[in-house]
Order: sequence, then C-alpha cells, then structure tokens
Amino acid sequence: MILAVFLLTVSFTYAQLDFGVKASYNSSLGLNNLSSVTNGTYNLNSVKYDASNGYELGAFARVGISMFYFQPELLYGFGKKDYTQSFMNGSTSVTYNKHVTISNVDVPLLVGLKFLDLKVINFRVFAGPKLRFNAGSSLDFTTPAGESFDASNLQKDIKGAQVGLVSGVGVDFLMLTLDLRCNIIKDMYQTKFNSVTLDDIRGNTFEVSLGWKFF
Repeated sequence: MILAVFLLTVSFTYAQLDFGVKASYNSSLGLNNLSSVTNGTYNLNSVKYDASNGYELGAFARVGISMFYFQPELLYGFGKKDYTQSFMNGSTSVTYNKHVTISNVDVPLLVGLKFLDLKVINFRVFAGPKLRFNAGSSLDFTTPAGESFDASNLQKDIKGAQVGLVSGVGVDFLMLTLDLRCNIIKDMYQTKFNSVTLDDIRGNTFEVSLGWKFF
C-alpha cells in the first residue's frame, strides 16, 4: 500500500497537467459513399442526407507522463441530422425520412502517445471509449413525396445513453491542439415499427476539433 502511494506520488510529481477548451465539427459521411462518388451517382441530394453535420463545445484535461497521456473530456454536442431510410413491410419496400435534433453530452476517455515530440510542436495518436448521454434530443418522421406509407405509424426510441469508441491523430503547436478523429457509436435515435427496431446500427462520424490549452 505504501509502495503504491509512493509510486502514485512520484508519477504526479513528474506529470504534466493541461486544461483547455475546444470546439469540434463532425460529419457522418461514411466511407461506404465512395463508390457512388467514383461511379457518378452521388449528388447534392445524397450529400444532404449522408453528410449529416454536428458540432461540439466543451473542455478537456490532459495528464502526461513521458510520451504517454490520459485525456478526459466533457463536451456538449448539438446539430441536426436528416436520413432517408427504407425497410421491408411484408413484400413492400417502404421509405421514410428521419429527422433528428441533437442535444448530447459526450465524455471521451482517451489514452494517447506522443510519437514525435519537438517541444514547440508534437504529434499524437490516441484511442479510448466515449460515453454519450441524451440531453433533450428530438426525433421526427415524414413521408417522402410519392410514398404511400404513413410515417406516423413509426415509433420513436431515443436512448438515454450509449457507449462508443474514439480513435485518431492529433498535433499540438504551442497552446493550440488539433485533432482528427473517427467515432464509432450506436445510433441513439432509433426507429421502431410494430415494436421491431429498424435502424439499430453503429455509425461512423469523422470529426475535426480545435482546442486551446490554458496551461
């Protein structure tokens, strides 16, 4: 016990502690869209429904020992996402529009490595879990033009919390910190029809964040 306390004291004595604020932009445009881009079938309407955008504001702390660091964050995410989705209702293919107004609190818990540290500038890789909590999001459905299915028959299911994964690369220059991330997390805004969940899937979100370290 005494040895554990001693090692912990030594670790924090030599640790570097940073606090900062950050802002992020993310898009759910996935790699599965690349084939439609190359064959010419991707269009502005596709971008409207696939490149769903969101934003985050919050704070972070970073505890570094040698080349390694631990970075917890507290972020508020907001935005709007629109999807066009389909499912089979018996032998009939049904299409509906899904509209989400996002209000989330995210808590990423990241472990990172500075693989190139030049003092003024350093380059990092990191990964870790992300906890997401609903903070008042809303979900609505509409019926596309020409579709006979009544979207009011769909049921909303907004999860209170989900757990995902985050990985990425970053660079620090003086007090600025820039990250490029990939987030993988289950959809919190699920759709049900006759008590069957239609879209319980994991989504890829690419994120660019810019932060400022106070010290």
